[in-house]
Amino acid sequence: MDDRPDQQRSLIGQAGPSAELNRRLDAVRAGRPAMALVEGPAGSGKTALAEQVLTAPTGARTVRVSGVPWESGLALGVAQQLARASGADPGLRLAAPAATPHDILDAAERLHRLWAALEHQEPLAVVVDDAHWADPESLRAIASATRAMTTERVLVLLIARDDAEGPAEVPAEGPHDSAPGQTLEFLDGLHRQTVRPDPLGPGDTVALARRSHGIALSLPTARHLCRHTLGNPRHIIRLLSELPRETWQEWQPALPAPARYASAVRGRLARCGDAARALAEACAVLDDGAPVAEAAALAGIADPLPAVDEAVAAGLLRAAVEPGRTLLSFPHPLVRAAVLTGIGLTGRRALHLRAADITDDPGRRLAHRVAVTTADASLADELDRYAAERASAGEWAAVADTLVTASRLTPARAARQDRLLRAVDAMIGAGDIPRAVLFAAELESFPASTLRDVVLGYLAIMRGRSAEADTLLTQAWERCDPERRPDLRAKICQRRVLHALGRWDTPELVVWARRALDLADPADPSAIESEAVLGLGLAAMGRSAEAVAAYESAVAKDSGGAQSQRFLLGRGWVNLALDAPEAARRQLEEAVPTGYRMGSTRISLWAQAWLARTQFALGSWQEALETAERAAARLAEAGIEFVRPMAHWTGAQIHALRGDWESADHHLRQSAVGLHHYEVMAVPAALARAQVAEARGEYARAVEALAPVVRLPHRAGIDEPGFWPWPDVYANALVMTHRVEEADAFLTPYEKLAEARGHRSTLARLGLVRGRITAARGDVTAARERFETALAHLAGLPLPYDRARVNFAYGQTLRRAGKRRDADTVLKNARDAYSTLGARTYVERCDRELQAGGVNSSRGVPALSRLTAQERAVARLVAAGASNQRAASELFISVKTVQYHLTRIYAKLGIRSRGELAARFREDADGTGR
Repeated sequence: MDDRPDQQRSLIGQAGPSAELNRRLDAVRAGRPAMALVEGPAGSGKTALAEQVLTAPTGARTVRVSGVPWESGLALGVAQQLARASGADPGLRLAAPAATPHDILDAAERLHRLWAALEHQEPLAVVVDDAHWADPESLRAIASATRAMTTERVLVLLIARDDAEGPAEVPAEGPHDSAPGQTLEFLDGLHRQTVRPDPLGPGDTVALARRSHGIALSLPTARHLCRHTLGNPRHIIRLLSELPRETWQEWQPALPAPARYASAVRGRLARCGDAARALAEACAVLDDGAPVAEAAALAGIADPLPAVDEAVAAGLLRAAVEPGRTLLSFPHPLVRAAVLTGIGLTGRRALHLRAADITDDPGRRLAHRVAVTTADASLADELDRYAAERASAGEWAAVADTLVTASRLTPARAARQDRLLRAVDAMIGAGDIPRAVLFAAELESFPASTLRDVVLGYLAIMRGRSAEADTLLTQAWERCDPERRPDLRAKICQRRVLHALGRWDTPELVVWARRALDLADPADPSAIESEAVLGLGLAAMGRSAEAVAAYESAVAKDSGGAQSQRFLLGRGWVNLALDAPEAARRQLEEAVPTGYRMGSTRISLWAQAWLARTQFALGSWQEALETAERAAARLAEAGIEFVRPMAHWTGAQIHALRGDWESADHHLRQSAVGLHHYEVMAVPAALARAQVAEARGEYARAVEALAPVVRLPHRAGIDEPGFWPWPDVYANALVMTHRVEEADAFLTPYEKLAEARGHRSTLARLGLVRGRITAARGDVTAARERFETALAHLAGLPLPYDRARVNFAYGQTLRRAGKRRDADTVLKNARDAYSTLGARTYVERCDRELQAGGVNSSRGVPALSRLTAQERAVARLVAAGASNQRAASELFISVKTVQYHLTRIYAKLGIRSRGELAARFREDADGTGR
């Protein structure tokens, strides 16, 4: 089916595939002919993707043909179309009822000649749309023609439908109900050359709805629509067109299949026998992945296997055979929707009631009863009790869904509002902030109450709104009756714990955590989360032994399940802070998954953010980057502002160290915070900006980035060694901007605290700065001792980046002091470590330092041979566009020294400006220097 309608709208969300196609076209422009396959489900935007690339200003001349099902048996039929479209004599005949290998090679030769002539003026793109209907002989001829090309600028682009996700929107019958087997085999062979359009995500769907229909979708509704359509642009656009606009204002609306799609599915269903049809309808009522026995019992079929085979052959069901059972599911959510909406209301009610009797799962039984009920106080009470059971296990997403349903079935207004408040509270616990925000306005309209303030305060925390959360939680605490509602008072304490965590006010955190533990039942979720954070607070106050004991006690009582995720996160975070990153990695990796434990998205995102920091510390930078990118992608959907800067911190730093400034800046933009945000957001955001500035050699900006951290009121937790590694970055930037005395005064209390705690990695990082300060005062011998001590602190710790950073500062200091041979050895150690890590930015810096030292280095090209090693280093930086300040920072020398070297460089080379210096470097690179 042609994907060309709504082309521009379907290009939303296709930046990755578009870039990949552009890379292939760039290769073709460079004289490397190629064949590529653009493949995806019908309506996924394949043709639009190709046309966007090919019709761009830097695109290519295009020859386009298309396969059709009724010509798929005509040998060389598509080749005949291509020959004519490429300018061959209209009377030329290539097609025949059958074709020999000689005929195929002859067709390939003709196509090769035609394409070679056409690409003389500009690159040529040969496009075969609907290539799944192309005859195999034509595809072989096209492949042979492509192989025969050597330097011709020709891109052969095959666009084919892959219906693995669901049926085509045509009846599966007649002589051309499927593409030729040899054609599909040929296309399968191109898997390495395949580009697939990306399914649209919720954000893309919001943009598409706004652009195509002027509909403002909420993020939860867009997410629901994405799941329903698997992100297929055509299906999304059709549903937006076919359904009333008010549909999209409902909470999780019941969505049908698009009319044309539903008609095709029902056509297939109508051609099935009674048993297969009944089985498909039973599966539509049951959860996806229903056991065959359960589906057969609901459908009333004694021998279900023939019906299963028939439904699978019709493209209506899939069967997954596992040891001991066979599970039935639909190939696409729209197939299920089409089957379900085809069942009359009376029939659907009967199936749901029968399903409720068949299943032994209490949650599914309740869901089937709800499906055929409107208002029912008794059923609402059952749902409330079920939600309480799920809450005790920490399964907040299930709790939220159950309580929303219960509130809808509740006739009494007060009870209905209470259930909706608790439902939103569970949404927040599950990390579904956009969905909770949808209900916020309704909750604010409720009468003032303690629970309302508690829930809205919780939402304010997750949105990073510190002052708002403080006001709401203070009101709740003052309003709550400790005698009547001790459970609610414990919940307020738990929210106060999170609020104190956000402020990084660790004494307050410990106070509120202990209050929660005193007030709540030990099995209550409020007590469990407070206990999980208590150890973190103790560790951040320097009471590490108490923290470890608290976690060991908690783990001994832990019964597993979703609540253990919180303890794993807390213990992993503490272990990272206490210089045990390998143990931290194990625990944080366990805290990340949410699927099999039904854990919290919020906790998972925190775990991913700290896992990325742990992987970074251990030198596993690619893993760290992947972890950070996954967290960032999930955050965009979850909307948990509280975690956002943490998730982007590692991505910004790694990209900067690799020299990918565009990606680093993207993460910096995503991590940005405002004055109203929490300290736990402000600190990683500031660190990210400072570390990117440090990687750029812009130390004044690093000082500026960390200035807000210096001014934070809650100093104790922020300054505790191991948690937020900022003092060394700030002090180092002060030294590098020649504010040595200021750096000394700043550093001293942090050194004393790290010494008192015996925190080795912090002592090493601060020792790096102390070594620079000591050297800046002229005592090189003492500076050596400082650096050697810093390296000794790192001995046995698996912290390669910290070790490389100390070595780099050590070598740079020695080189500046004139100890060039010693500096050479140390700098090579730093360079090797940075190279292993992939820190290209610092590998280049090490190279410049080694060149400036002049030990074992070539004098280089003739024009520069008259310069000293230091002068060559300055000249290279300035020729590359560095300012005097930047060159001074890079080489750890003063600006006046840079100016002095430039004067001598200009005199030696007979030039008068930076422009001439840059030109001289370009000449020498070309081998034309004097």
